[in-house]
Amino acid sequence: MDIFPAGQRPTLRANPDWFTGTVWQDPIIEAPSPARVRALRVAFEPGARTAWHHHPLGQTLHVTDGVGLIGVRDAPPRVIRAGDTVWIPPGLEHWHGAGPTTGMVHTAIQEQQDGSVATWLNKVTDAEYGAAPAD
Repeated sequence: MDIFPAGQRPTLRANPDWFTGTVWQDPIIEAPSPARVRALRVAFEPGARTAWHHHPLGQTLHVTDGVGLIGVRDAPPRVIRAGDTVWIPPGLEHWHGAGPTTGMVHTAIQEQQDGSVATWLNKVTDAEYGAAPAD
């Protein structure tokens, strides 16, 4: 058993290659093998979002604060709010982030396969993001 004391792992700014806007990540767990789970607390400032991506074994998002958006290919983005939990199946191309005028925080839980938890694609365009409903 391991205990990871609060404050032991620093908050990191998300990689700008995979995110638009200001996004902060706090690691929760990267379990050692043979376990595969990885979890992060992710805080998005208004308008911030991920790039398009997909996960080899799927992803669970649990929104803890604010109002955000999630989009999948060929469909309008949907609003997600504090208390919502979203399951994204393996291989589904998607993005998620804050609303245009509201911040959003979620816990992201995914599993690693062959050393990867995500395949990153192109950034979400302003037009794709702008197709979102009001937050």
